[in-house]
Amino acid sequence: MGLFRGNAEAVRRLETPTRPPEQTISEGPGLVHRTRRVRLVACPLDELRPHPAYARHSLSVPADRLSALTRLGDLAFCNPLTITPDGIVLDGYARWELARLQGRSSLLCIEYDLAEDEALRCLIQLHGRSSGLNDFCRILLGLEHEPDLREAARANQQAGGESKGSTKLTEAQRRDVRQQIAATAGVSVGNVSKVKEILTKAVPEIIVALKNGDTRIHRAWQWVRFTPAQQRAALEQYRSQKGVSKAIGRLVSRHKRNDSTITPENADLVRLLRGLESRTLDSVNVFVIQTPGRTIFLTEELVRSLSAQKELQLRCDTNSR
Repeated sequence: MGLFRGNAEAVRRLETPTRPPEQTISEGPGLVHRTRRVRLVACPLDELRPHPAYARHSLSVPADRLSALTRLGDLAFCNPLTITPDGIVLDGYARWELARLQGRSSLLCIEYDLAEDEALRCLIQLHGRSSGLNDFCRILLGLEHEPDLREAARANQQAGGESKGSTKLTEAQRRDVRQQIAATAGVSVGNVSKVKEILTKAVPEIIVALKNGDTRIHRAWQWVRFTPAQQRAALEQYRSQKGVSKAIGRLVSRHKRNDSTITPENADLVRLLRGLESRTLDSVNVFVIQTPGRTIFLTEELVRSLSAQKELQLRCDTNSR
């Protein structure tokens, strides 16, 4: 409990911004050194802002990550945010969002003196697979470097006397640009190529689903070969099937199956389904899920329809006698 009280007290002290002494770090091979300014500061929340690329692509903190952070209480703010001198947040978007929701006035931050391109690279690499940004989002940010990488490749091409004055890159150069983007984002070169195609052909709903992690890059890449209407239908069907599978998985894990019990409703199921009106049957979705045994799961709405159908058949049988 002492650790919890100590952390809570440290967080409360952040309400009065302070400016600790500056430190410098030197880096670089051999005799070439670059001195960076590093400061630990208590920064007011209204002085922080997202990286322009983060805002440009409308990225946001996943709701489940924010919920998990909320459950930590004051411990959520033990680690400082990583920012640039002008208040651009590089790491700690979830903590920043939570602090704003809680009405906090400041947060502890480590301030690094980084150039704009370095700041974007730092943001991408700090948000690996386990740190908030999925593969698609990191590739989106990594593609921000593509124009500069292409320009550098053209400059190298012309400096070497190859195709002087040409603005077209060779296939090897284009592949090298993709490799550099993939290395920055921590993904495969193939996924970089797929995302580039997705961005030119996918409907907006698929882009949003990829940002939210609702689907994977490869699946979305397969969908972009369809028409816009077919893309939306494929996404909706996938979401429905995914939701049904999750719900059924919870039910299966909660209840033990008893294969020896067969009720009259089970025996009459096919007959009752045949008796439903065609418009009711047209609205019934059928999904195949990977679960052991021979089991049929019915939604409550369908059970009510079958019960009504059974009552109707009983009345008809009674009146015909």
